[in-house]
Amino acid sequence: MTAPLAAIDLGSNTVRLLVADAGAKVGIRPVWAEQVVVRLGEGVARRGTLAPAAMERALAAVGAYRDRARSLGVEQVIVIATAAVREAKNRDAFMDRLRAESHVVARVATGDEEARLALLGVAWGLGPGPAPFCLLDIGGGSTELVVARGAVALGAVSLRLGVVGLLERFLRGDPVDWAEYAACETYVAERFAAEAWPTIAPLRLQTLVGTAGTVTTLAALDLGLSAYDPGRVHGHRLTLEAVDALRAHLGALSVADRARLPCLEPGRADLIIPGIAIVLTALRGLNLRALRVADTGFREGILLDAVGWTPPAP
Repeated sequence: MTAPLAAIDLGSNTVRLLVADAGAKVGIRPVWAEQVVVRLGEGVARRGTLAPAAMERALAAVGAYRDRARSLGVEQVIVIATAAVREAKNRDAFMDRLRAESHVVARVATGDEEARLALLGVAWGLGPGPAPFCLLDIGGGSTELVVARGAVALGAVSLRLGVVGLLERFLRGDPVDWAEYAACETYVAERFAAEAWPTIAPLRLQTLVGTAGTVTTLAALDLGLSAYDPGRVHGHRLTLEAVDALRAHLGALSVADRARLPCLEPGRADLIIPGIAIVLTALRGLNLRALRVADTGFREGILLDAVGWTPPAP
C-alpha cells in the first residue's frame, strides 16, 4: 500500500517540497516537486538569530507548500528544518510559530539526522553499490560528509560550514574578487583538514557522490542544459576540471549575469561561488578527479524514513 505524503525541506537557503506516493516496500513515486529560495539563514552566522524578514519568507513558503500538498490529496505534511534553524538562538520561538500557523508536523534535524536522511534519499535514487563511498551534502548553513556502503552510514561529519555563511563572510566583490575567493577556499580547506579529513581521508575512498543544489546546478551547467532535467543530471559525472572551469567562468560574471544563465536560479547566483570552493576542496582532499551527482537526497529521505523503507542489500 502507498499513500500520498509530503516532505518540506526547510533549508538555510531553499525551501523544497516533494509530494509522493510512498510505501515501505516500494519506496516513493514522486507526484510533485518544487522549490523556492528564501535564504532563511541570512545573517545567522553573524547575529546568531533568524532575521524577522527571513522568517516571514520561510513561513509564507511553508504555508504555500502545505496548501499545494493538500490540494494534491496529502493529509500528512512533514517539515524538517536544518542548519539555520538548528543554530539559531530563537529557533524555539520560530518553530512554535511554524507549527501554530502552518498546522504541520515539524521538527529540527540534528546534523547526524540530516546526514542520515540525505544518505537514504541518495541510496534510493542511485541504488546500492558494493564499495564504500563518501556522500557530500552542501547546504546553506552546513555541509555533511557521510562514509557509507549502500544506505548504511559507516561514519559521518557535519561541518558548520554552509554557502550562506561563507558568502557573507568572504565574498563581497561583484564580479568575484579572486583574493576574496582564495581566502574563502583556504578557510574551507582548513576546516576540512581539521574536522573532516582525520576521519574520512584515511579510508582512501574511490567514489564521491554529491547531492543538493550546488552540485546539481553545477551538473546542469556542465551539461549545457537549457532547462533543468533531473533525468540527465542524476548520475552525471562532474569532473574537477569542469568545476574549476565553471569557477573561472561564473566568477568573471556579475551576479546579475549569472542569474540569467539557464539552470542557475537567481537565488543561487551568488551562492554558487562558495559552493564551488566546497566541491573543489572535497575532490582535492580525497584525491579524486570527479564526483557522481545525485538529484535525490534529503527530501526523498524524509519520506522514505517516514514509511520505513529500507534499501536492498548491496
